[in-house]
Formats: sequence, C-alpha cells, structure tokens
Amino acid sequence: MRDRVLSPWGRLMRWFRAARGASTKGATRSSNPIGAERDPKRLVTFSDAVIAIAVTLLVLEIQPPEDTEHLLRGLFELWPSYVAYAITFLLIGQMWVNHHVMFDHIRSADRMLLLLNTLLLMVIAFLPFASSLLAHAFESGHGQRTALIFYGATYEVAAILFNVIWEYARRGRRLLTSTTDNDTARAISRRFRPAPLWIAVGTALGALHPVVGLVVVVAFIPFYWLPIKGEVGSIQRAREQSKGDP
Repeated sequence: MRDRVLSPWGRLMRWFRAARGASTKGATRSSNPIGAERDPKRLVTFSDAVIAIAVTLLVLEIQPPEDTEHLLRGLFELWPSYVAYAITFLLIGQMWVNHHVMFDHIRSADRMLLLLNTLLLMVIAFLPFASSLLAHAFESGHGQRTALIFYGATYEVAAILFNVIWEYARRGRRLLTSTTDNDTARAISRRFRPAPLWIAVGTALGALHPVVGLVVVVAFIPFYWLPIKGEVGSIQRAREQSKGDP
C-alpha cells in the first residue's frame, strides 16, 4: 500500500539506494539487482546501431562549396571539416571498440546499467553537432576556443560515463562473466581511468590555444586503440568454456 502513494521522486530515490546497496553486498552475483537482469546482447546491438548512425551523420555535416566556379579552392577551404570528420570518426570508432571490450566481460545488464548506457549513447549521438561546430569555427577563424572547449567537454562526459559503466558492472563482480578474472577487470579500469583527465587537460589547453588542445585530444586516439592487457586471455577462456558446455 505504501508503494502506491510514493511519488515518482520517492521511487527514484529508492531505486538509487537499492543500486548503492547492491554494490556493497560483496561478490554475490545475484544480490539485489536493480530490476531484472537481462542478457546484454540487445543492449550491444542497439548501441552499435546508434554509433553507426552517429558516424554516418558526421559526413552529412560537410557541406559542398556553393561557388562551383572555383570548386578546387572551395574544396581546399573545407579542410577543417575534413580534419574534424577524421578525428571524430576515429574517436567514435575507438569508443565503439572499447564498448565491445566492456561488454565482452559483462554477462548481464540491470536497469541501472541500461540507464548509464543510454546516457552514453545520448552523448555519442551529440558528437556530430560538436564536430560540426568545431569545423565551422576553424573555417571562419572565429570562436575557436569556445568550439574546442565545447568539443572537449562533450568527450569528457563520454569518458566519465565509460568509467562509471565499467566500475558499476565490476563492483562486487555482480554483472561480470565468470571468465573475467580480477586482473583483467583491473586492467580495463586502468585503461579507462586516464581518459577523463587526458581530455580535461586537452580541453584546458584548448582554452589557451585551440590547436594545441586539439593535438592533445588527437594524441588520445592511438593510445586507446591499443589492446588491453588480459583482454585476449579472458576471451579465450570464455570460448573454451562455451565449447565445454553441453
């Protein structure tokens, strides 16, 4: 009877208290899930679709020159759009790869994980706009610092959400696969944790000098494409276990 009179805010607070309680129950996987635990395959499929749409929208932000009489010069002047497209495509691709790395080790998803992943996808879907803003600022020569800060802040939120999703999933090992050992879980955490600081430094430098800030953010790309220690071994153990199942 009491649940019926709870306000929506009261129910939300109960939900978050339950989430916090679930993370402190120890290593018991079945302890107090936030809603029913589900197979994360549909979550991953939906995430792939959103990411695919986001990278497709990037190229649609590049508008052809209106002056076809001097087309070659007009195409050359679009170089900021090409650069923003390439950088953002690689960064989103990088997030897609690491999203799969995360969910290779997550065996189930509860409502809190679904919410956190939805917030991450919301930020990723916003990146084409941030990329377009950055390109237009460099093309016009005005507002470059503001555009770089806006661009970096968008990635900062995405990097923070990556960490929040993984740490929520691995706490107490409640949502992790049985083949994911503690060393692998810690290795993934170590890879994800520097990202918010790295992007924050690039954004701060961009407030002083936009090109320098952009270079720092771009340096983020090759590092996060590197494989994570323990990643291969954990996947091999999962495959061997699935082969051994009747």
